[in-house]
Amino acid sequence: MNVAFLGDGGWGTALALALLRNGHAPRVWGPDKAYVAEIRRTRANRKFLPGVELPAAIEWTAEPDEALAGAEAVVLAVPSRYVRATLEQFAPAYRAAGAPPVVSATKGFDEATRERMTEILAELWETKTPAALSGPSIAPETARGVPTAVTVACADAAVAQRFQDLFSGDVFRVYTSDDVRGVELGGALKNVIALAAGVCDGLGFGQNAKAALITRGLAEMTRLGAALGAHPQTFYGLSGVGDLMVTCMSSQSRNRTVGERLGRGESLAEILAGMEQVAEGVWTCRTALALAREAGVAVPVVEQVDAILHRGKRPKDAVVELMRRDPRAERD
Repeated sequence: MNVAFLGDGGWGTALALALLRNGHAPRVWGPDKAYVAEIRRTRANRKFLPGVELPAAIEWTAEPDEALAGAEAVVLAVPSRYVRATLEQFAPAYRAAGAPPVVSATKGFDEATRERMTEILAELWETKTPAALSGPSIAPETARGVPTAVTVACADAAVAQRFQDLFSGDVFRVYTSDDVRGVELGGALKNVIALAAGVCDGLGFGQNAKAALITRGLAEMTRLGAALGAHPQTFYGLSGVGDLMVTCMSSQSRNRTVGERLGRGESLAEILAGMEQVAEGVWTCRTALALAREAGVAVPVVEQVDAILHRGKRPKDAVVELMRRDPRAERD
């Protein structure tokens, strides 16, 4: 199949490589013409996926019409902050291409509207059954062909199965789900918890603290997800605890790395100024906290991450405040 990828970041590139291994024809779009030309010339994505050789069979373009020409499926993989603008730009080309099925591989929210990515797809592209792909999938490992398993969720089982068939191969396994909301919320919320896990590392805490943090973070994700209409069981699957584990523990996780540097005393401005890639949790945190407050759900870890990121709170003070919360039963 001819598959269009919107987003030339590490994750979009890694997914394009996964499809190429399955014999499909990926075409990747990026917004910067000069950088796309460099990738095409050097067969390397030095900014977003360094050290990975890119086969000549992957096409690269900076033109929307060219990206979607003849596309039989579309994969959305741009950072959440740029999804709305990208979809608006591509809407005419998408309609001209015959509105092929689309899956979002982006993990986050629209900051202004608090919408999930599939909600924006439905709004701007009028896609009736957009799918969402998420799971424990660090881009460099996926790109190298390390065995990886993810979930594709869609309200239409046939669309979910179509993407399952498209991506499944010797080193990339895909499960299906009908809980689009839960799969997207898991992918977004785990980035906030990963920031907190990184803070634990930066402060020099051991495995006790990090294990407790991840466990209580999962409880927050599940409570908030259920309050927002997701199935609680989804958060104990690949797009929930699976993605949470790898993002909190991997040295290649951008969100965990940002948290670690915060724990060591660096400012958020300093950290972001030197990053080429995106740490989605920095943007997701405020939206997650706002959604929790509207739903009346307690999210103490998210609250403290927001205070560290956006209100200048010292990480050590945030830890003490978490530890001194009123005693309660674990399942409360």
